[in-house]
Amino acid sequence: MAKNYTAYTQIKSGLQSGEISTESLVKGYLQQIKQNAHLNVFNEVFDTEALTAAKEIDAKIANGTAGKLAGMVIAIKDNICYKGHKVTASSKILENFTSIYSSTVVERLLAEDAVIIGRANCDEFAMGAANENSFFGPVKNYADATRVSGGSSGGSAVAVQAGMCHAAIGTDTGGSVRQPAAFCGVIGLKPTYGRISRHGVISYASSFDQVGPITKSVADAALLLEVLAGADEFDGTLSQQPVPEAKNLKKENDKKKIAYMQEALSSPGVDADVKATLTQYIDKLRADGHTVKPISFELLDYLVPTYYILAMAEASSNLARYDGVHYGYRSPNATDLESTYKLSRSEGFGKEVKRRIMLGTFVLSAGYYDAYYAKAQKVRRLIQDKTNEILKEFDFILTPTAPEPAFALGLKEKDPVVTYLHDIFTVQASLSGMPAISLPAGNNGKGLPLGLQLLTKSFGEQELLNFSEYFLQL
Repeated sequence: MAKNYTAYTQIKSGLQSGEISTESLVKGYLQQIKQNAHLNVFNEVFDTEALTAAKEIDAKIANGTAGKLAGMVIAIKDNICYKGHKVTASSKILENFTSIYSSTVVERLLAEDAVIIGRANCDEFAMGAANENSFFGPVKNYADATRVSGGSSGGSAVAVQAGMCHAAIGTDTGGSVRQPAAFCGVIGLKPTYGRISRHGVISYASSFDQVGPITKSVADAALLLEVLAGADEFDGTLSQQPVPEAKNLKKENDKKKIAYMQEALSSPGVDADVKATLTQYIDKLRADGHTVKPISFELLDYLVPTYYILAMAEASSNLARYDGVHYGYRSPNATDLESTYKLSRSEGFGKEVKRRIMLGTFVLSAGYYDAYYAKAQKVRRLIQDKTNEILKEFDFILTPTAPEPAFALGLKEKDPVVTYLHDIFTVQASLSGMPAISLPAGNNGKGLPLGLQLLTKSFGEQELLNFSEYFLQL
């Protein structure tokens, strides 16, 4: 079965020896998708198109003209535009909307002969930590179908976890690639802000959103980063820094200085198995000669409030375009311009999206702007400065990716604040714009995957990936 390939190098050698073909791989993945339809991973599967593309790529492999990703079958999150295909961000308000252009990331994947097998379910407009806020229903965890997949890129993570594709592309605003990767026992990389083009990615919070790969091997994350990253004339926020090349990936075993947040071990809100796993890895790193020290991050309590004030403010602005006039859903009950706006938005958006738009509008309103939004921007700078200060002394910051393993479906829906606190360890990298990776760290007693996160300085992806390759062998 196709799902047994953990690294693209295995696929590549099989394709070159003629042992497998891209077409047979796609058929294997399609079979897995069919068998696991109950997990609700895909909003749409491009079955016929994927098989046609596979045949074309097999011909390219035969005549030696295939790209870097030939034979890699990829799922894309349903907030990434692909010309001629529907893109909904898992929202009713974009139901049946067809994209008129492709995002830069899709163009780069196709240019290197990847096969896109479908668009993966996600939280509506990427807003959520459980993939329960989707118009198409929740994505279930392959390890235990009564549990959440994590969010917002839950469909992308389960697609890789369950062998429905080889790798997937998600987006990470406050942890939306890393947290589902942890819940599903796979690797999730959030690159430095400005590393990968956001052109053609439906915006949630523009100063945070970043595209990231979800894979089963560090080498595949490095390869996808190499293909996706780099300058793009359509995104003015992109860095001109050189892009790390996958061939430079090496298992780094130089002695490093690693900081870990002592709150991760002392806080009652962190699950006992998560604490035990973190302690185990700290001991392994020390035994291997690395310097591992506890640090106290005094701004920890401000991370989640700062992130949500800023992200919701940006969301309220970005989502103003979905008004029932330009495109997407328009209420059949509308009678004039005002009722078109009101009814289309209230019928088209889900509960969580409406909550975030309203809170975002509130913090940007006259009289509250300085008290909330302006203050949050100042705290964001303090968080960035403090993180930079730590990374002058240490190479990496090690934390759990999430405070607990995947929780039961429906459990957290009643109290949004409880769900927001799930981002406690992931939003630091988002607020500071730094790269972070979630790495699988075994399972708990119930067989649920656990993940640990490594964070490093801006544009330090090469060092992060090198150390991750070593870390997974501990």
